[in-house]
Amino acid sequence: MPILELHVLEGYDDDAKRRLAEGLTDAVRVVMPAPPDAVTVMIHERATSQYMRGRRQRTGAPALPDPCRIVRDYLAAMEARDVDAAAGFLGEGFTMVFPGSGPMTSLQELIDWSAPRYRFVRKTYEGFDLAPTPGPAVVYARGTLSGAWPDGTPFEGIRFIDRFEITEGRITRQDVWNDIAEVRP
Repeated sequence: MPILELHVLEGYDDDAKRRLAEGLTDAVRVVMPAPPDAVTVMIHERATSQYMRGRRQRTGAPALPDPCRIVRDYLAAMEARDVDAAAGFLGEGFTMVFPGSGPMTSLQELIDWSAPRYRFVRKTYEGFDLAPTPGPAVVYARGTLSGAWPDGTPFEGIRFIDRFEITEGRITRQDVWNDIAEVRP
């Protein structure tokens, strides 16, 4: 039964500590064959007066926003067609690639590209998976698509996976895979 002890400076809220504990639990389980209930994480908070580095007392950096929440909120804004709100989640150098598209760098490009392909699309989510990497955080959103073709004919049950890269709390890349080409009339 692995036991991890983490020392942090005071000031992180319960959500940040929960995300830390869950992330550490998952990291252990990638290396060790332990069920989640067998991994113990203990977080010890220290006052800034109890911590010094380089002969100076330091304060902790603020917690980054939850990458899965960023993706969920961005996708909700896109589905609501609130392009301005969705654009607020995008970082510098944002790029997205859809099946059959080249790289696009603006939401207007996506709107123009998709107009002849379908009237609208809705997503039903089966899950969001966070994959920490040495670079950006990576979030996979997976589920099925429903909507209407340009002639108004409905479609549903089309599988999709979206892969997002999150850098400094902003989406910098979106790659989309789906089976639309397999069912398109």
